[in-house]
Amino acid sequence: GSSLDLSAPAGVASAGRIPHEGLVMSRYAPAETEMKWQTAWDEAGVFTARRDPAKPKYYVLEMFPYPSGRIHMGHVRNYTMGDVVARYKMSCGFSVLHPMGWDAFGMPAENAAMERGGHPKDWTYGNIADMRGQMKPLGLSIDWSREFATCDPEYYGQQQAMFIDMLHDGLVYRKNAVVNWDPVDMTVLANEQVIDGRGWRSGALVERKELTQWFFRISDYAGELLEALDGLKDWPEKVRLMQANWIGQSRGLQFAFSTLGAPEGFDRIEVYTTRPDTLMGASFAAISPDHPLAKHLERHNPEIAEFVAECRRIGTTEEALEKAEKRGMDTGIRVRHPLDEALELPVYIANFILMDYGTGAIFGCPAHDARDFEFATKYGLPIHSVFRPLADDTALADLVPTEEYVPLKSERVRYIRGFAGDEVQTGEEGVAAAIAYCEANGIGRGVTNYRLRDWGLSRQRYWGCPIPVVHCADCGVVPEKKENLPVRLPDDVSFDQPGNPLDRHPTWRDCACPSCGKPARRETDTMDTFVDSSWYYARFTAPHAATPTVPEEADYWMNVDQYIGGIEHAILHLLYSRFFARAMHKTGHLPATAIEPFNALFTQGMVTHEIYMTRDS
Repeated sequence: GSSLDLSAPAGVASAGRIPHEGLVMSRYAPAETEMKWQTAWDEAGVFTARRDPAKPKYYVLEMFPYPSGRIHMGHVRNYTMGDVVARYKMSCGFSVLHPMGWDAFGMPAENAAMERGGHPKDWTYGNIADMRGQMKPLGLSIDWSREFATCDPEYYGQQQAMFIDMLHDGLVYRKNAVVNWDPVDMTVLANEQVIDGRGWRSGALVERKELTQWFFRISDYAGELLEALDGLKDWPEKVRLMQANWIGQSRGLQFAFSTLGAPEGFDRIEVYTTRPDTLMGASFAAISPDHPLAKHLERHNPEIAEFVAECRRIGTTEEALEKAEKRGMDTGIRVRHPLDEALELPVYIANFILMDYGTGAIFGCPAHDARDFEFATKYGLPIHSVFRPLADDTALADLVPTEEYVPLKSERVRYIRGFAGDEVQTGEEGVAAAIAYCEANGIGRGVTNYRLRDWGLSRQRYWGCPIPVVHCADCGVVPEKKENLPVRLPDDVSFDQPGNPLDRHPTWRDCACPSCGKPARRETDTMDTFVDSSWYYARFTAPHAATPTVPEEADYWMNVDQYIGGIEHAILHLLYSRFFARAMHKTGHLPATAIEPFNALFTQGMVTHEIYMTRDS
């Protein structure tokens, strides 16, 4: 706004006015001045984004807020950063898109309904109204005409349409899976939503549970998502490294143990290892509690069933398994070592093995793996070193006694049993030599694997986007017809008992099959809220359209030129958004140029220290 008052003669001061170089400056009255100029800006549509092919465009976006009920200084800081960029680009002649919306689905609204009574919708929209009322007086250069909330049926209806398109194109599928179960929120959590073995919102210890779930095939894009990180030059290096580590590319060997004494149909156990150069140090094999062989054994052995049930009370994340005490149970089954068939190894069910990484089975080399060493010493299993530090590496030779755990941190090692004789090799060369030997001798094959698992999107809660499918006894799983979208959430639900109220709502749950018209049941799981935030940037290009995007608008405005938000979203939101942009391109909703949706990323700092305050006594 303007603080110059030219009504008084130059050089003449009156009450509250200070003369300065011939101009008279009035005392700044923010309530009056800000309201005046913000009203003028609104009436003139100064910040309304307009597609103008004659002008260069600039799209600046801050991560949109969750409507918790009040804004805080973190909001003010972030949106001021975007405001400065937007105003600068506007002054340089760009058509600027600087929108605002609300990431509005999720558990807090349901928790509020349970704690205070009322409805999640009323709580959410009331909070949005309050926060909008707090934000608008800041005078930010936001195009409020594009505002939406992800809980608007007009928004999540388009999300449902894209889900159907992605289902048709094979990007979404349904399967039984062992999942992270939050026993307090009573919902499934993605691995990324489990922190220190606890649910990211409830703080409850996460358990394993087997459910039929919907998944996005993000793992199909693991290699592409990893490789494309090199092109994101205007992203912080730390964020790119965090994503690369999460995607977790590894090169290893896949081979099979032949079994002795196993039930029919389990004559082989497939294993994937990133350290095939330590294969001659194997002293045991182990399988996940969720491995098909373990499931077969638990049905016929109460002792194994009890152990497996105990294992499932640990979360499914690598972090949770790493921190848990390493425990196992000998199945009585043996396997033959692939390099020496005279050598037989016991097969354990072990609580630290994930079914959804590799094959759900490992060989244990306790001499060169800390986890295997802990397990072997607990159960009295032999320890066979594969290599030793070089004799002239006295520091290591002194530190590592004979026949104990030899860490592989040093590349100065000598093979004493394995694939390379006495030839000294780095760890990477040793792995390559082992893979080459096994392939040449028909023992196994080299495989590139990724740590990234498919994205489980099913959530057992009410306040989320309904998954638009119907379960029919005759037709199976049937997508809803697009003309029937959105599949709206019912308003008449109660939260007087745990669990998903959609499961208890017969007039919403029971419906007609879109294919045959016979009685059927709606899917009562809703989508992970990270689906909502994985494409909102694209919706802002045409927020009121009857389709998810409009080609000419998406072509003009995408990509986001400057994205602003916290580094805590480096893996969850940013990785999912990169996948979703690719999925939207495959289904015809974004151009090829937008498969990396954010050209530049700025991660503002976070408060990392305790804050102290004094109170009046």
